[in-house]
Amino acid sequence: MAEHPPAAANAAHAPAAGEGNHASTQAHGGPAEHHAEPSALGLTAPAWIALAMIAVFAILIWKRVPALIGAALDKKIAGIRDELDEAAQLRAEAEALKAEYEAQAAQAGAEAATMIERARAEADSIVSKAEADAAALVERRTRMAEDKIAAAERAALDTVRAKAAQAAAAAAESLIRDKLDAGADKAMVDAAIAELGKTR
Repeated sequence: MAEHPPAAANAAHAPAAGEGNHASTQAHGGPAEHHAEPSALGLTAPAWIALAMIAVFAILIWKRVPALIGAALDKKIAGIRDELDEAAQLRAEAEALKAEYEAQAAQAGAEAATMIERARAEADSIVSKAEADAAALVERRTRMAEDKIAAAERAALDTVRAKAAQAAAAAAESLIRDKLDAGADKAMVDAAIAELGKTR
């Protein structure tokens, strides 16, 4: 019970404190003014903003905008997938063409090697044939030269023999002319005529 008088004393001093606060409030610019937020139809601005957002989302859902966006995205994804498939197909075709070209290049290289080997063999054959033909030509020319030399030797020998025969005939004629006179010639002619008569 002894504690109640101080509480009463505090209560008695409270108005004075309030008056002091009121005095300090007035000292700082007067009493604090409370501004009320603007409202329309009982809703404040944040409530109207929330309501507008809800309305926008409702309209979007009502117009099926998310579905349209999803369909557009699905279409875009399908287009990208088709492009990727086409790119993969083109890559496969390019790899096939590359393999085909490599095979053709290898085949061309093999054919070129075969052609080079064939050309080399033909060249060797031509060289061998040319060497054989040259050897045959040299042999033929040598034989012809030898035949010509032999013919020239025979012609020279025949010429020498003919000249020797002519010389011998001339010498015999000269000897006969020296040893036989006209009478001997007449006797020889008569003997020849007689022989002719016998043969008839």
